[in-house]
Amino acid sequence: MQAIPHRRLFRFGIFEADSHTGELRKQGRRVPLQGQPFDILLMLLDRPGELVSRTEIRERLWPDGTFVDFDHSLNTAINKLRDVLGDSAASPRFIETLARRGYRFIAPVDQSPVPQPTSEVAPADPLPANLPPQPAAEAVIATSTLLTAPHEMPSASRSLVRTLFLLLQIMYFCFYLIALARLHDAEEVIAASFAHPLWIFTLLIVTAVIGIPIRLYLISMVAFKAPGLRPKFLRLFPVIFPLDELWALAPFLLLPQIGYGLALGLTAILLYAPFAQRSLILMPARSPES
Repeated sequence: MQAIPHRRLFRFGIFEADSHTGELRKQGRRVPLQGQPFDILLMLLDRPGELVSRTEIRERLWPDGTFVDFDHSLNTAINKLRDVLGDSAASPRFIETLARRGYRFIAPVDQSPVPQPTSEVAPADPLPANLPPQPAAEAVIATSTLLTAPHEMPSASRSLVRTLFLLLQIMYFCFYLIALARLHDAEEVIAASFAHPLWIFTLLIVTAVIGIPIRLYLISMVAFKAPGLRPKFLRLFPVIFPLDELWALAPFLLLPQIGYGLALGLTAILLYAPFAQRSLILMPARSPES
């Protein structure tokens, strides 16, 4: 009788990696991670708590005769892997970097062999002929959200990303302060433009009062390089998004000075600003050692 082959399941945190199917799942749902990042993950999971050297990874994934910028390719693969796991090099929960040496998986790992059925096992019943075809898993994942996924973002310099993100927060902070400092002028513009100016005027004050502490919090996080900025911003994003979309209309408070044309143009730019903040946060850092 032919021996039954086995596959291995690696469970860590809320993730599960299947070495046989090459799939990574998060709370039972498939996560898009394939190719070299997944192969590196399996190497780390196979030896939790141990150093997996950069040389070992190169020999396994980029053998002799492969012409590639190894350092850049490895750093890109590690960055993509960390993005999918929600990990960071500064405060790792899963993958620890040992500078110029390699990487180590530091979270507890449960390894479970799972028997695979062979040809001697009766095949499963075929699907009914009238059952509509199921979409590919990749298509389901791709269409599950209209927003850009972390693995789709290009890598960028950490200092550049932090600087641009900081400037956006300062911009909104200035909006709030200037609007509150010139409430009388804003009240006149709102009264001349809306049928119910009291509601609009109240909304302006309330959103500015809410926005100021949020921006101060984000500015301080960036200025002091506090860890966990990405997950904390993503949790705040559902609150920040409607707030920023409302304040995209801020240029209309300057109608007497800039006119409708410039106000419309600036509003169009500001409508994209919340998405720009999210994209910057999701960009993996590019550095000599990931």
